[in-house]
Amino acid sequence: MALQISATNPEHPALLLDLPWHLPLEEWPEDQLVPLPRGISRHVVRYARAGSEVVAVKELAERPAVREFELLRDLDRLGIPTVDALAVVTGRTDADGDYLEPVLITRHLRGSMPYRSLFETTMRPATMHRLMDALAVLLVRLHLAGFAWGDCSLSNTLFRRDAGAYAAYLVDAETGELHPRLSDGQRDYDLDLARVNISGELLDLEASGALHPSVDPIEFGTEICARYHSLWGELTRTSVYPAGKHHYIERRIRRLNELGFDVAEMQITHSNNGDSVTFVPKVVDAGHHPRQLLRLTGLDAEENQARRLLTDLESWMATQDDYAPGDPLAARPEVLAHRWVRDVFRPTVRAIPLELRGSMDPAELYHELLEHRWYLSERAQHDIGLDTAVKEYVENVLPKVRASLPDSAVAEAVQDGGTTATGQGA
Repeated sequence: MALQISATNPEHPALLLDLPWHLPLEEWPEDQLVPLPRGISRHVVRYARAGSEVVAVKELAERPAVREFELLRDLDRLGIPTVDALAVVTGRTDADGDYLEPVLITRHLRGSMPYRSLFETTMRPATMHRLMDALAVLLVRLHLAGFAWGDCSLSNTLFRRDAGAYAAYLVDAETGELHPRLSDGQRDYDLDLARVNISGELLDLEASGALHPSVDPIEFGTEICARYHSLWGELTRTSVYPAGKHHYIERRIRRLNELGFDVAEMQITHSNNGDSVTFVPKVVDAGHHPRQLLRLTGLDAEENQARRLLTDLESWMATQDDYAPGDPLAARPEVLAHRWVRDVFRPTVRAIPLELRGSMDPAELYHELLEHRWYLSERAQHDIGLDTAVKEYVENVLPKVRASLPDSAVAEAVQDGGTTATGQGA
């Protein structure tokens, strides 16, 4: 049987031909391999260089190799975080003509680490919570796409940290199944497997002394179930927001924030009945929001202020006709952010008279205006709009704050909740 390389890209077979397919993976020479950390696998896995690419090569039987190859491609088309499937190589024989197992080839996910490499130094419990949150996000996204994993575990996941954000990527789809929709029983089965597998893997780390002494493996395994259910409920609860009720969208975002998640992507679909909103969650590290806001807009703010301004920016972008995440022809986030600063942020801040601003910088002031609008919209049960919020803030809040405090304390008082001066907690 002749060597056959089935690839997603016509260029890949030529790059892959130079690899020593006549040898079992365990015998590949060191000069062909790339020394990257590998996770635990039931199969032999090696990292190799193919032209300018670093690829992961996994030996397994032909049928599961082809099946996993197709599943990974399907998940990629659905926008699920997975490794990229590049090719399946079949018809392998050694120098004597004896049969060798086929291999599945995936692209190495740059910047990712298997969980055991992350625990080479004792990981802080707070960081572990974020990693578990990232895994919960991945499992929810898989289930929303109709994918039953069948073997959710830390070993079958790669973790990546990028600009303060944590993301989990599926690396092993061998046991998975793709359906139009998952039943509650299928989701519960996946979740129970995740709980058992994660607790067992953390118990192994505990036995090796690589686990922080305050971490209970059983509690962490159970925690992912709670995080999953909270996130699943918030994301799958169907709501259609009538015109003038957009502050309800903000309420949903706040609930996601309270659960510990941020919004990576938001899409608003308009219909005659109202607007429906879809969220894609993400897990972020401390300091992410100020860095992201500064990169997109040039505005410098504290953590909570930056989070609030980014939420407003994301909500505004989702209403723009040229906002289409993933579309290379759509406006880039940096372009939309510049437009938001020019058309929304600056005019709003300039609407506040200089004599009433005190020493507040523009980011602080805009944050407080957003909080004030949120309070007034909740009280009125409809979105009052930013212009009305600014007018009410100027007429009823800032003058009373300035009258009750010396000028040097005005900015601090407003930042700490200046609306409380009128008995209106933000």
